[in-house]
Order: sequence, then structure tokens, then C-alpha cells
Amino acid sequence: MVLIHEHPSPNHDERRKTGAPDMLVMHYTGMESGAAAMARLCDPAARVSAHYLVEEDGRVLRLVPEHRRAWHAGLSHWAGEDNLNDASLGIEIVNPGHEFGYRPFPAVQMQAVIELSVVLRNRHGIPRQRVVGHSDIAPLRKEDPGELFDWPGLARYGVGLWSDEGPIQDSPNEETARQALATIGYGYLDEDFERVLLAFQRRFLPDHLTGHLDPRTSGRLSAIAALYEKAAGRAEGD
Repeated sequence: MVLIHEHPSPNHDERRKTGAPDMLVMHYTGMESGAAAMARLCDPAARVSAHYLVEEDGRVLRLVPEHRRAWHAGLSHWAGEDNLNDASLGIEIVNPGHEFGYRPFPAVQMQAVIELSVVLRNRHGIPRQRVVGHSDIAPLRKEDPGELFDWPGLARYGVGLWSDEGPIQDSPNEETARQALATIGYGYLDEDFERVLLAFQRRFLPDHLTGHLDPRTSGRLSAIAALYEKAAGRAEGD
């Protein structure tokens, strides 16, 4: 069981969506230190927060009660839904991010993220297909938690979805790719298709960040879309 330390932030308000949160959003802090990130997340003037922060040494801090709305998602969209702060729990994971020297997440930190995520997912019945990264729900402006985040490791514990499969498709089709991205949950396809595609690669093809629809990306898209479609079907049948 993960040990949680209390470190209340004043930055929260009431959820406008009734019922328990049904989405989990992963972030990196993207600041030079964990202390700087904590200070910002607790600064009323900053108007940002998250429910939890996970330090690089694995320490877990609760900033906002789960029944309250933290301010972490911003302008966002997933699976036809906007204003995702209302529906989600946010986990900030200490890492300097792409601006300040992006680096791998320590094993002890990832283990803490996994343990916390399992608790939250079980407590609120969060579907696997609704565990997302900030870059998934805000692909035009965010990159976190980034290509070094261990999504396969989380998926092994039932947190999120993952597949290494996907046939190489010799003739990628943009319309088919758009449909696959929408099936997974991505929005903003008409605003900037390549940026959305890059967000998909950052999550599901992290060694291949081209932003282009090539045979490898098309094959992985097909496999992941089928995985999400199957998961959504199971959820509807429960």
C-alpha cells in the first residue's frame, strides 16, 4: 500500500460533473526541481494544482482531496468530452521535462506512480481506456509525461492500455488514421493532425517521434484503436 503524505494546496473548487471521477491524467512537473513545482502547485496566484505529486524518490503527496476539482488539465478534450478537470484526477510526477533536461523517471518513482494509480483506479472504477497523459488530452500544447514515461509498465498492472503489436502498413491512409485516433479518444484532429499524431507516437510509439503518418505509425494506430474499441465494448457490457 502506498504511503501518502498530506500537503494541502488551496487551488481547488467544486466539480461540476456529478459522480466519481472516471479519468486519470498523468503529468510531469516540467520545472527545475520538485520544490519549485510544489511551490507553484500551492501558490494561489498560479491557479494550478493536482490531486497528487510523486517525488523522484517515490514519496507521494496529496495536494487536493479526490472529491474536489484540481486545476491540472486546462483546455482539453478526450473521447468527445471537454473540461476534463471536472471528470479527472491529476497526478504530477516530478521531472524537469523537455524544457529543463528531460530524463528517465527513476524506478522507485514509477513504482510509486503504479501503486498510487492502482489504488485510485480501483477506488473510483476508472476504465483502463480513460488513463491518459496530458499530451493525449491537450496535444497542441503539451508534451508530458513524454516519451520516457513507462506506459507499458503501468499497463502490466491494469493502469492504461498498451500494445507492442501493429503490422507495417505499406499504404497509410489519412482518413483511416483520423478515424483510428478518434476511436482511441484524441481530439483536435482538424486543428493540427500532425501534432495529434505526434502525441499518439509519444504515448504508443515513443522511439518513433516523426509526427508523420508512415507505415509503422499506421500499423500501430490500427492495433491500438482495436484495443480501445474492445475495452470500450467490455465497459458497456459491464
